[in-house]
Amino acid sequence: MTGTASVPSPLEEALPLVRTTLESASQLLVCLDFDGTLAPIVAEPDAATPTPANQSAVASLASEASVTTAIVSGRALTDVRERIDGPTIYAGNHGLELERNESVAVHPIARKRATTIDHVCSTLETVLEPIPNARIENKRLTGTVHVRAVPDAARPAIARLTQSVVDRIGGDALTVSDGKRILEIGPSVPWGKGNAVELIESTCPPATVPIYIGDDVTDESAFQAVEPDGIGIRVGDEQPSQASYRVDSPADVAALLEWLGSAGLSILEDDATPSQSGAREPVTPRKR
Repeated sequence: MTGTASVPSPLEEALPLVRTTLESASQLLVCLDFDGTLAPIVAEPDAATPTPANQSAVASLASEASVTTAIVSGRALTDVRERIDGPTIYAGNHGLELERNESVAVHPIARKRATTIDHVCSTLETVLEPIPNARIENKRLTGTVHVRAVPDAARPAIARLTQSVVDRIGGDALTVSDGKRILEIGPSVPWGKGNAVELIESTCPPATVPIYIGDDVTDESAFQAVEPDGIGIRVGDEQPSQASYRVDSPADVAALLEWLGSAGLSILEDDATPSQSGAREPVTPRKR
């Protein structure tokens, strides 16, 4: 499914529409990006942690029988798994690896190309070493070149050198894509976060409404996967997106998750009819 990107509506202005969507559901699937969504973006990726409010809200939602929670991250599965507790499902490396029901599935082509990714990352460590603050992260199935702390004038050179190394070593087997102050290197396979969300949703009970919350370019396929029947929420400024709604920051994400865990659950068909749920009006995600 392909939609036309437009500027998402502020969530606080669209809560009646969100209520209407929830009224048709008996279950929720809440899928969450990590960096920039549950955790603020930081200069050093290893220092990223979810806000205490988000950690608490995710754990609370995960304890609800009518809610399935999933983390869908560009980080390696083992990395993001250690950073936040609670969810029953984890998708790492943009969905190339998926942990659920105490087992891990890895995309077979990505597994085969892991050695090439390792070679590219090792080569980039040498090639980009002269550029201040350039950082290469080897995530086994994918690689990331972090440029957040790199001087603006040096970023075009990083993009050029990265593409050159990937072309020389990986050829058509690998691709380079842009993210928020990063370059992502991965296998050339038609698989991303949206595919992972669709796979997760396919195992959920009928009448499940999927919700996806994320902040980056790689989250756009996931917004497409849940829209228009579900709810896509972009975190950040007023940029065109496949998501229908927008919040400003991880603090707003926490407020939204808290609302879903209280008033939101009361709207579900199994918990209350629309007339009964009127006693618990939704609250506007608060600024913190």
